[in-house]
Amino acid sequence: MPLRTLETWPHGAIMLDAEHTRFALWAPDAFFVSLELEDGQSLPLLPQADGWFVIKTRCPAGTRYRYNIDGELEVPDPASRAQAGDIDSHSVVVDPLAYRWQHRAWQGRPWNEAVIYELHVGALGGFSEVEQHLAHLVELGVTAIELMPLAQFPGERNWGYDGVLLYAPQASYGSPEQLKHLIDTAHGHGLAVILDVVYNHFGPDGNYLHRYAKGFFREDKHTPWGAAIDFRRREVRDFFIDNALMWLLEYRFDGLRLDAVHAIEDPDFLQELAQRVRRQTDPARHVWLVAENEHNQASLLGQGFDAQWNDDGHNALHVLLTGETDAYYADYAEQPTEQLARCLSQGFVFQGHITRHGTPRGEPSGHLPPTAFVLFLQNHDQIGNRAFGERLHQLAHPDALYAATALLLLSPMIPLMFMGDEFAAEQPFLFFTSHHGELAELVREGRRNEFAAFSAFADTHKREQIPDPNATQTFEASRPTLTASRQSPIYDLYRQLLQIRHQHIIPHLPGAQALGAQVLAEGAVTARWRLGDGSQLRIDLNLSDAPVVHTPQTGATLLFEHPPQSAGLLNQGTLAPYCALVSLTAAAPLLHPDGERP
Repeated sequence: MPLRTLETWPHGAIMLDAEHTRFALWAPDAFFVSLELEDGQSLPLLPQADGWFVIKTRCPAGTRYRYNIDGELEVPDPASRAQAGDIDSHSVVVDPLAYRWQHRAWQGRPWNEAVIYELHVGALGGFSEVEQHLAHLVELGVTAIELMPLAQFPGERNWGYDGVLLYAPQASYGSPEQLKHLIDTAHGHGLAVILDVVYNHFGPDGNYLHRYAKGFFREDKHTPWGAAIDFRRREVRDFFIDNALMWLLEYRFDGLRLDAVHAIEDPDFLQELAQRVRRQTDPARHVWLVAENEHNQASLLGQGFDAQWNDDGHNALHVLLTGETDAYYADYAEQPTEQLARCLSQGFVFQGHITRHGTPRGEPSGHLPPTAFVLFLQNHDQIGNRAFGERLHQLAHPDALYAATALLLLSPMIPLMFMGDEFAAEQPFLFFTSHHGELAELVREGRRNEFAAFSAFADTHKREQIPDPNATQTFEASRPTLTASRQSPIYDLYRQLLQIRHQHIIPHLPGAQALGAQVLAEGAVTARWRLGDGSQLRIDLNLSDAPVVHTPQTGATLLFEHPPQSAGLLNQGTLAPYCALVSLTAAAPLLHPDGERP
C-alpha cells in the first residue's frame, strides 16, 4: 500500500513502498530536470503539465540526491525531508513511517490548559538535549513547549527565521527520528509540542526557487524580506499547507504558531490552511493554531485559529515596567495604563485605533474570550531584538516584575514564557546567524542600523558595539544554563503561581469572559473576569512605586498577594506599590423561581 497518495503530497520525494520513491519538482521555468543520486546515477525527470517534473524509481529510505536544472545548476529538493548536512548538501529520502511511536494514544491537551514555554533548540544543544529538560518543565507547571523554527537554514546557528528547506528539520539539531523522539518523549510527560513555522518568506541564502520556479513569488508585492509569496498559485498554496500537515500528521506536533501572518498578502490562504488542518486531523485530537499578526485581525480568530500572540499587552506592560518608549514602544508611551486596561478587558489595545504613523490598526476584539490571546512578558523577539539581548529582570524593578508575573500567570489569557524566564537567566538572548561573505557583512550592518531610531544608539560608535550576529561567541553567549534554575527565588514564584493556575483557573477557563478593567492611577489597574463556573476572578495590580487608593473586595478568597501583607493594606483602602493581589469570588447559588435558594 502506498505511504502517501500522489494527490495529497505532490512536492518532494515521497516513498511509495519500501523500495520505490516518487520524486516531483515544480519547476515551470526549467527546460530539463534530472535526478542526481549520490552513487553517480543521473535520471531524467519526465515533464508534466503545469510545470511539474516527475519520476518514479527504485530508491529506498536513506538515498541521497539532488536535482540538476538545465544541466547548469545542482540544487537541493525544496521539499527535502532531511539534509545530509547543510543547505547545499544532498537531500535524503525519508520514510515517514519508520519511527515507532511509544505514545500513540496521545490526543493532545485542550487549549485552555496551555502554559507555553518557548525555547530555541539549538541554544539548548539539539533535540536530544532538549529532552533532558522536559521533566523539569513539567514540575514547574508548563504544559506545552514551543520550538522556534526548525526548517533547514544555512550554517549551524540561526534563530530559524532564515529557513530555506521548510520540510527538513535543521540537520545540526539532529535527525527527523530524533525530533520525533523528542515529541514522543514530551507526550509521555504530558507536554504538548508547538512548532513555530514561517510561511511569509524564504531565507536569503540557499534558496534557488527564483531560478526555476519564479511563480513562488510576486514582484508586485513586497515584504520586509523581499518579494511576497504568491499564494494565488495552487502549487504554492499546497507547498505550504502540505508542510503544515506534515508537521501535524507525520511528526505529531500538537500545534503550529504561524510567524508574522500580516506579511502574507492573501488572507484566504490562512483560512484554507486552517480548514484543511481541521479537516485532515483526527477530530479527537487537540490541535492548536496560533497566529502572530500585527494587523490584529480579530476576524481570523473565528476562522479556525485558536489564538494570537498579544504584542499589544506585552508592549503596554513593557513601557510600564521599564519606561522605554523608543521605536514601536512609542505607540504605548502616552497612555500605557489605559492601554493595559483595554487589553485586559477587550484583548487587543489597537482595535482600529490610530498608530504613531497616522494609520488605523486592528479590529474590535472585545467579543473574543480571553483565551484567544497569548500573553507574555518576554519572548525571543522582545529579548533578541534588543541590541544587547537584555532580559526584563535587568531592566525592571524586581517587585514590579514579580507583580507583572502574577498577572501573566494568573490572568485568563494563555501565558507564554521564554526559556530562562523562570529563573531570571543572566545570559542574554542575542540575534545570531552563521552567514558568510558579503551576506554576513550585510546582516551585521543591517542589524546595527536597525537601532538608529533608538536614542541610545544615535551615535554610530555605540552601534558598532552591538554584537556581530555571525560571531560564534554571540551564539555561545545566548545559551542559558537551565540546570541551576531550581535554586532561583523567581523559580519558586513561577511554580507557586502555576500551581494556583492549575488548581483554580484552568479548570474554569472554558466559557470565561472579561467583565471590565478600571484604571486606578498611573501604573495601577483592577480587572475582573467571570470564569466558566460563574466564579469571578479579580486582579488588582500596581506597577508603580506609589501607593494607590482602592476599594477592597469583600467575600473573596485570596489566591495570591505580593508583597506580603498587601491584602491587609488593601483592607485599609490602599493598594501597595509594586503590588499584585489575585482573588476569587465563588459563584452565587442559583435561585428557585420563588426567589429562595435551593
